[in-house]
Amino acid sequence: MVVTREDEVMARAAVEGLLAGVELTPKPGLPDAREADLRGLRWSARALEPGLAAMAATARRTGEPGKGLRGELGAIGRSTERDMARADGGAGLHHGAVWPLGLLVAGAVLAPGGTVEEITGLAGRIAAYQDSRAPRVATPGSAVSVRYGAAGAKGEARAGFPHVRRATAALRTARDGGAGEADTRIGALLTVMATLQDTGLLHTAGPYGLREVQDGARDVAEGRLSLDDFDRRLRERGLRPRGSGHLLAAALFLDGRR
Repeated sequence: MVVTREDEVMARAAVEGLLAGVELTPKPGLPDAREADLRGLRWSARALEPGLAAMAATARRTGEPGKGLRGELGAIGRSTERDMARADGGAGLHHGAVWPLGLLVAGAVLAPGGTVEEITGLAGRIAAYQDSRAPRVATPGSAVSVRYGAAGAKGEARAGFPHVRRATAALRTARDGGAGEADTRIGALLTVMATLQDTGLLHTAGPYGLREVQDGARDVAEGRLSLDDFDRRLRERGLRPRGSGHLLAAALFLDGRR
């Protein structure tokens, strides 16, 4: 596989979106500059770059969404997850981020200069194909998806990443209203948290934990709860809305291409 400079630039842009989300502080319930090992988070994120570049090269070579592209992206994604695990000693600091970022990198390659809607739509078309080489092993996310009827990461992707579209719209709206960049990004994160059916939260905290995150995000957005109090509540109860963090990173990636 030939990886071009263009592919590497695309991969770096996706990782920069992930890093921008990581470094955003304060973030309710999620690692940020106050408590996290940012050096370790950055090192782990950079471990995704070669895999994302390979995904970009694969999409460029294939030229259209299809079963073959879906299978190749899946294989590269699993290898990339293993590389990241080696980079961070198995801590799983960005576990799951390669799924949305990889699909959106492929969508961006297939639609050069495309809008957010065009890119997410293409990513959804790719995700709709079955990956025949994927291991047939139930995961915690797939189990709770079945149990609670939650869309999960696969459902989000197959629907064309509606929460990524909402987050990018929230970014534009906040900036147009004169908000500072940090507040703009926190607002986009809360937009995702308020409605995302995060299967990671469902697995660790059940439907009541998920509802607490969703209700709290809406309360902060509507001024009924302070961001600090919301953050304190999530940390005290061990509620980690990582799925929302990954989708914010995806939104920041697409937003950075405008």
